[in-house]
Amino acid sequence: MDFMRWLVELFNWYIPVAGGGLLMREVVGNIFGLASALGGMRRKVWAWPIGIIGNVILLTVFLSSLFGGADAANLLGQAGRQIMFITVSVYGWVQWRRAKAERAGDDTAIAPQWAGLKARIGIVATMVIGTLALTPLFTALGSYEPVWADAWTFVGSLIATYGMARGWVEFWLVWVAVDVVGVPLLFSAGYYASAFMYMFYGAFTLVGFFVWVRAKANEKPEVETVMPDPTVRVP
Repeated sequence: MDFMRWLVELFNWYIPVAGGGLLMREVVGNIFGLASALGGMRRKVWAWPIGIIGNVILLTVFLSSLFGGADAANLLGQAGRQIMFITVSVYGWVQWRRAKAERAGDDTAIAPQWAGLKARIGIVATMVIGTLALTPLFTALGSYEPVWADAWTFVGSLIATYGMARGWVEFWLVWVAVDVVGVPLLFSAGYYASAFMYMFYGAFTLVGFFVWVRAKANEKPEVETVMPDPTVRVP
């Protein structure tokens, strides 16, 4: 019983800060998220499993009322996107492992590429339409206000994670759009550790964008060697 009580206390460990508190598992989950972002910027395969660990931890944070936090706001979009992260991260993990296997002698997992005009239009349209579609659903489920912001961060996070899996440089800018809305939402809902981490992410994602732009510019083009047709005779 003492061991179980210790586990429960550890799970709900708060650090008092300015009349409130920081939930330690929220801090730890975001540390894993930051490590995953660093790995993603360096195009390392290990970024995906590290991110999944952080997602599992943060899932318990954003469903706090189910884990003993009766006064905490349920951000269903934030909770749902952790499940989405886990699902898409498995896809990204497989994609990057496969790409790395094809890049013999290169310690990076994937070659950055521009998404292209058609994909960019699709990104913008999906963010707008997806937010409009999910807002009524999240409202009906009792998500925290403003619900559209919760829906926006969910849809944007899905697109950004998928873009990272595909190696699109633009995925970093999608994260910027997510953070601009997500930071005020998290502050208002009382998730201060995540809010401060998202503020840092906002600057970090801009750095990541330019790092990938440079990597794209320095990426060696694939050269296809065409062998002469031995059946062709020169007169």
